[in-house]
Parts: sequence; C-alpha cells; structure tokens
Amino acid sequence: MDGNAPRPTGSRYWLTDARTPACLLEKVPAGATVEPDGLARVDIAIADGCVQAVEKAGAAPSDTATFDQDGGQVWPAYVDVHTHLDKGHIWPRAENPDGSFMGARLAVVDDRSANWTPEDVRRRMDFSLRLAWAHGTRAVRTHIDSLPPQHGKSWPVFAAMRDAWAGRIELQGVSLFPMPLFGERDAARAVADTVADHGGIFGASAYIDEDAPARMELAFALAEERGLDLDFHVDEGLDLEARSLRLIAETARRRGFKGRINCGHCCSLTVQDEDFIEAPISIVSLPMCNIYLQDRTPGRTPRRRGVTLLHEFRARGIPVSVASDNTRDPFYGYGDLDMHEVFTQATRIAQLDRPYGDWPQAVAATPAHVMGLAGAGRIVAGAPADLVLYRGRFYSELLSRPQHDRVVLRAGRAIDTTLPDYRELDDLFEERTHEPEAARLGA
Repeated sequence: MDGNAPRPTGSRYWLTDARTPACLLEKVPAGATVEPDGLARVDIAIADGCVQAVEKAGAAPSDTATFDQDGGQVWPAYVDVHTHLDKGHIWPRAENPDGSFMGARLAVVDDRSANWTPEDVRRRMDFSLRLAWAHGTRAVRTHIDSLPPQHGKSWPVFAAMRDAWAGRIELQGVSLFPMPLFGERDAARAVADTVADHGGIFGASAYIDEDAPARMELAFALAEERGLDLDFHVDEGLDLEARSLRLIAETARRRGFKGRINCGHCCSLTVQDEDFIEAPISIVSLPMCNIYLQDRTPGRTPRRRGVTLLHEFRARGIPVSVASDNTRDPFYGYGDLDMHEVFTQATRIAQLDRPYGDWPQAVAATPAHVMGLAGAGRIVAGAPADLVLYRGRFYSELLSRPQHDRVVLRAGRAIDTTLPDYRELDDLFEERTHEPEAARLGA
C-alpha cells in the first residue's frame, strides 16, 4: 500500500478499519471502540451512492469489495457557512495597501465599482466553487455585496451559479451591505425584494450608533414580511462599545422572530466583559480572516486577535461554526476554501483541542443545521456517501499536514481533486482599471 489513501471503485464496497470523529456519526455502532480523542473505529458500507451501514471495525463481510483505510480518518463532506465568493481572488488587482480593515473596505469599493461586471463575478465565483469541490465541501453559504446597483448584477449571477452547481455544491446567498442603508427605506426594500426573488437570506453589516435600534427593527420587519432568515456581520472590530449582537438578540426575542438567525465575527466580545442573552441565534467564527485584520498596527506585534468567544458560546448551548470567510481578497490575502485548513487553523488559534470533543461538528454538522441541510455534516445510513478520506490516523497527523492526498467521495465515487490553476483568472487582471489603493493612500 502506497502513501495515498485508496481510491474506492465500484458501486458497492466497504471502507474498512477507518477512524471517524464519533460526534460526526449518526450513532456510534454497537461494539465500536471510541478512542480517548473521540475517534471511533468503524467499517462503512457504501451501496449505490449512499452510506448503507456503519459498523464496528472488523464487521465487513469477507466476500465483499473492501478498501482498507489502515486506520486513516473518514469525515463527512464539509459545510462552509460563511464565504464571500463574489469578492474572491481580486487580490492581484485590489491589494490591501496596509492590511487594515479600512484598507480592505476601500480597496473593495474601488474594485467593485470599476470591475464587478456579471461575467467578472461569475468567473471568480465558479473558480472558488471548483476549489471548494476539490477540497471536499458539499455546501457553501456566500455573502453577496448588495449595495445598489450591485445587487442587480450579482444576484442573478448567484442564481445561475446555484443552478449550475446543483447536485454538487448546495449554494445559499446572503445580502451584505452597511446597516445605514436601512435609513434609505426604498433601497433597503429593493434589496430585500431581490433577496426574496432569488431565494436568499437577508443580511447586513451591523454596528452600533444612535440609529441602530430603528434600523434593526426595519431589518427584522423586512425579513418577516418576506419570510426570510437573517445572517449578519456583527461587530467586526475591537470596539469596547460595539453591542450589535445584544441588539440583535433583544430584537429577535421581543419580536418573537420565527426564522433562523446567524451572526458572524463578533470580534468585539474579546475586549468586553462577558454578556450573554438568551436568543435563537447561531454564531460563526472566521478565525483566519480575523487574525489577519484585527489589531494591526505597522511595526507593532498584534496582541488582541479578535477570534470570538467560541468556548463560552458552546458552553451555553449556542451553535458555533467556523468557516472560510474571504479568499485572496483585500480582507484576507490568502485561503483556498479548504475546510480542512479552516479546522486545522481554528484548532490551533482557538485551542479547540485537549479535548477535541465535538469541535469537528463546527465544520460539518453544525453549519449543516444552520443552513437547514437535513442529513448533511454527519455520516448517516441512507444519506449520500459524500465523504473525505485521509491517511492521517490521529489528530496529531491529520492537523499537521495539508492532506493534499485526501480522497473525496461524492455519491460514493472518487472525484478529480485537481485544483484549478490561478492562471485561469490572469486575463481579469491584465489591466488595472483603477488606481491602486496603495498609491491613493500614499503607501
């Protein structure tokens, strides 16, 4: 057996001697060994594209096709609940001049106004989805810059991409624009109507000022009128006075909001006293992007890193996910929509280990629940055999290497995991159509 995970073939077979996080199984089979780090030793039967059964290791019949995992881990396909596919890969023409949050915002504003045609957005979104597919992701939620008139360009592209990728990656879209837009009621309604027309989720970037309560009421009212869920960017900074998350929770509880609410970032909580309120909200942390942007001062090592209170939220029963966020754009100059990398970095940054417990759910079962995807994010008998096979046996092996030799199964069949070449997008950057932000800021 060579150093690569075996690539299963055929329509009926068993994956034998596998380790899988017990928290990602529908149930641990009777007699299965669960190791101290929470890894269960199992055999998995695949038949006609679905998981037929999960049994204890050694249970596979001797007269059937088997693919020995040699103790390597098997995970369900990932669910990435917070991305920005419309911004992805613009770095070659829109670098962040100083690595700051404001530098990112200005660079994106310039690039969006000059370059975000429907075809430009489509090309970059498709490239990003091919990355996610090759890495083993089965569902993606993307925020879509929706400040008019961009909403009229990007949402039809999103809808077309959702149709084109149906059956491979389930795609959800969320509107994104600054909360002050809610002061312009007609513009806010136009965006809400566009979201509803395209089967999306209503969202915005929330922060506190004297008009925030009235704007938040309008956001909830627009969502309620159209039967939309909500997904907010919340307090993405280190402001001691930023209390948008509390405002969202209080508004949801007072109105008895019936839809789902997801809140991302929540960085300001890291510099505030712990202050929790009961409300039907889930949280998503974006550790790689937040580490990149927060507390950045030239010539000074960052102290406050902005990764929200993951352990405290989980201890209170609040659903917590981690996700990719931005990819090769001014908000985060790196990334590849690889949820294995996201979990690896989140584990290191936020100490999601010793014990690992149920933290693997944060990139699979929990975001699947947030997105309303029944059966996704777990290895479930009867569900599609969308799995990721690793040679890494223990977490110390799995999280120490990029695992580029992983095998991705979709409906039980190994897919081509060749990553698209960045050079495919070179023609989008051959001529800069605006002055580089670095020059404009004097960098």
